[in-house]
Amino acid sequence: MNPKAKELQARLRTFLTRVSALCESLPRSLTAQRIAPQLIDAAGSASSNYNGACRARSRREFAAKIGVALEEASEALEWLESLKEANIGSPESRDALIDEANELTAILTASHKTVTRNR
Repeated sequence: MNPKAKELQARLRTFLTRVSALCESLPRSLTAQRIAPQLIDAAGSASSNYNGACRARSRREFAAKIGVALEEASEALEWLESLKEANIGSPESRDALIDEANELTAILTASHKTVTRNR
C-alpha cells in the first residue's frame, strides 16, 4: 500500500477517535444524544469504507467504496456543523473536527473523481 493511502487510513482512524471523544463529552440533552450516535456511525463508516477501498479487488469496487467513504465523511461534517449551529459541545474540539472533516472530504472527493475519470 502506498504511503499516502496509509496516511489517509491513519487520519480517518484518528478522526473517528476524536469524534468519539467529542461525543462522550457532549451534554445529556436530547439533541446531543440523538446526534452523537449518527456522528460516530458516519465517522466510523468513512474510516471502514476507506480501509475496504484500500483492499478492493477491482477499480469498480475501489470506486464504490471510496464513494461510500466520501458520503459518510460528508455526513459526519454535516452532523458536526449541526452541533456548531446548536452551540453544543466544546467549540475548540468541534471546530477542529469540522476543519478535519472538510479536509478529509476534499481528499476523498479528489480520489473519487480520479478513479471515476480513469475507469
